[in-house]
Amino acid sequence: MTGRAAIVHEWLTVPGGSEKVVLSILELLPQAEIFTSVYDPAPWPRAITDRPVHTSFLNRIPRAEQIYPKLLPLMNAAFESFDLTGFDVVVSSSHSCAKNVITGPNTLHVCYCHTPMRHAWEPRFLAGEDLGPAARLAAAALGGRLRRQDLAGASRPDVFVANSSHVAARIAKYYRRDAVVIHPPVAVAPGLATPRAPDDYYLVFGRLVPYKRADLAVAACASLGRRVKVVGDGRAIESVRAVAGPDAEFLGAVDDAELPALMAGARALIFAGEEDFGIVPVEAQAAGVPVIAYGVGGVRDSVIDGQTGVFFAEQTVESCAAGILAFEDVEGELEEQAIRANAERFAPHRFAEAFTALLAEHGADHPAGVA
Repeated sequence: MTGRAAIVHEWLTVPGGSEKVVLSILELLPQAEIFTSVYDPAPWPRAITDRPVHTSFLNRIPRAEQIYPKLLPLMNAAFESFDLTGFDVVVSSSHSCAKNVITGPNTLHVCYCHTPMRHAWEPRFLAGEDLGPAARLAAAALGGRLRRQDLAGASRPDVFVANSSHVAARIAKYYRRDAVVIHPPVAVAPGLATPRAPDDYYLVFGRLVPYKRADLAVAACASLGRRVKVVGDGRAIESVRAVAGPDAEFLGAVDDAELPALMAGARALIFAGEEDFGIVPVEAQAAGVPVIAYGVGGVRDSVIDGQTGVFFAEQTVESCAAGILAFEDVEGELEEQAIRANAERFAPHRFAEAFTALLAEHGADHPAGVA
């Protein structure tokens, strides 16, 4: 088929993992137009700024690019307001309301789902957030309405794509829809090919926010008397420092030039959070570094237990510590080349091949601008 393509994304304000997926899809659909609720052009490359970006009425609200999380009750209306008449292919990149766009009867709508809306279906993710009493009451009151809107929106895509088996299972549970799994592309920095020279420390790497549970990893290392280096910053840093032992080192945010040496020197990455996919474990394995992970979520796809890392069963200090000890028992048996090879499964060309094949399978192998 020939025709126009559109990419719909929740908001374009701060670059993150889901936005990397959008950029990869734009490479496959270089003439696609973008639709988003709120847009701040400042941090984006020309792949976005040089093309039409259509924004919703929310973008006219003062400081919308800063307060957009508080606009969640209006997001459904924002995406339903877009006129996608005339587009033959619509790809929504969604973890909230982008999938709720209304398309024409002859339009192919593919939703790349990063997660079903957490605010609606998994309120436990709000437990560690810094919300006041009024905000918590509002979140509880809106829950039923958000779920109804989310279910209505979930009926609109023709095809669901999940970023992991974990997310595919949640799509089946909440939406009663099947999903094809296409893992997000992980572009590995060339410096991570540095030969390893492991030192005697463990690495915790990523944003320090409550749900990532860096506190578990740091507390487990303290309980065992193990060295740990913490790379990253965020609002949970004080709670992580509070459980640190004398052998913990907090390095803050580091630049890309410093990361390869830190990776190369680590015995293993400790990944204690539950992620929908999780790019950091793939980056660690690309550097030949094994992963000690809480065995729930996207790591079930990206880490091979007993070959490229070790899983622990519960999000507790004791279970994480047991995982560290289990890793140390098999550390000498884990092969660096096998660990690196596992990360290759998530290379950008794998994503491009799988997504292009999916479009072709559904009759969209030649929309205008397909690379």
